Amino acid sequence: MKKIGILGGISLASTIHYYKTITDLYYEKYHDYYYPEILINSLNFQYFTDLENQRKTEEYQSYILEGLENLKKAGADFVIMAANSPHSVLDNIIDEIPLPIISIVESVAKEAKQKGLKKVLLTGILYTMQGDFYQKGFSKYDIDVVVPNDDEKQVIENIIFGELVINKVSNKSRQQFLDIINRYDVDGVILGCTELPQLIGQQDTNKLLLNSLRIHCQTTLDCALDDK
Repeated sequence: MKKIGILGGISLASTIHYYKTITDLYYEKYHDYYYPEILINSLNFQYFTDLENQRKTEEYQSYILEGLENLKKAGADFVIMAANSPHSVLDNIIDEIPLPIISIVESVAKEAKQKGLKKVLLTGILYTMQGDFYQKGFSKYDIDVVVPNDDEKQVIENIIFGELVINKVSNKSRQQFLDIINRYDVDGVILGCTELPQLIGQQDTNKLLLNSLRIHCQTTLDCALDDK
């Protein structure tokens, strides 16, 4: 099996759920404990978020590359970034990344294409919803990506940073989020923040949910086990 390198800490909750989901998916398939080895480099979440919010792109990219290099030094065979937002600069740094990397955007886009989706709503942190990296990634598969309006974006941002990143979930926030996604005539909804699956699951809505964390974890596990 290949050794997985996870660039984590962005956030605490996301990293925990990545580790748990990868190992849970393995057990669901094999019912044994020969889990793939996993290395985690946990970044400074506040520093990382400050670089995002202040649009310090050069420092942001350097910090990501430093973390990925650390995973290579530790012995990872390939890497993933356990968040959606750092994929905004993936195209800029892809040639400098020291190991093969699995993109969350590409993984989710392939899943959406397989399900026959044509138009999806992107939800996530402000940085992700204000960017265009999901739109670019999905355009290769002829899938349109739309985003909530500015007020709705702020509601989602507040839910994520006020609650989900510290593993807090409230019924009020769940209903607010459901009210937002139900306003849009789309084939599916991208949970484009890896904390959002804590808030709602498929059982909560008739909208088809694309759980970016679970999809990314499944692609990661498949890569780790491709010679098992």
